[in-house]
Amino acid sequence: MDQNALKKAVAEAALAHVEPGEILGVGTGSTANFFIEALAAMRDDIPGAVASSQATADRLKAIGIEVLDLNSVGSISVYVDGADEINAALEMIKGGGAALTREKIVAAVSRKFVCICDASKKVDGLGTFPLPVEVIPMARSYVARELVKLGGSPVYRDGVVTDNGNVILDVWNLSIDVPRRMEERINNIVGVVTNGLFALRPADVLLLGTADGVQTLRAH
Repeated sequence: MDQNALKKAVAEAALAHVEPGEILGVGTGSTANFFIEALAAMRDDIPGAVASSQATADRLKAIGIEVLDLNSVGSISVYVDGADEINAALEMIKGGGAALTREKIVAAVSRKFVCICDASKKVDGLGTFPLPVEVIPMARSYVARELVKLGGSPVYRDGVVTDNGNVILDVWNLSIDVPRRMEERINNIVGVVTNGLFALRPADVLLLGTADGVQTLRAH
């Protein structure tokens, strides 16, 4: 089964977690795009959605779902998004698509976070995928030096500007033994907007696409 078929399968399985009549949060990336395609069949049941990126907002509008400003929304029933890596505790690395800050904000407001991804994203330990860090442009060099002190090798993601007008440092070779602690330490560096560790707010449910079908996993 190719990767796209696995992504499509988990995206369709996520429809069962969508609560009709409730505001939905929708993430960014290739697997989330399959979810948006599948969502078209339910659009009449969805009063509105909050998007984690401009690209996702455009896709939602294209299938006829109203995109809402998060400031006008009290809470979100469920947030559906992919991950670049996810472990058994459903802690994740996200941000390969540079939407990590808005993804983290939408996740914080959501009552339930459903992660959808194929089996290649499930790992024993986080950190093989380089950790994205969104940084205020003037602080880029300072933040990079601080990340080196943590043991990482930061690389500027050339030519990328986030929807928030910031830049991305991708941190390689970082030892992430305790993801929650590392998330806090990096977020405490002055000039960091946020980093791609989703450990303080992990997923609640993982829908994992495997050759044997979609597995539903919860944190342990």
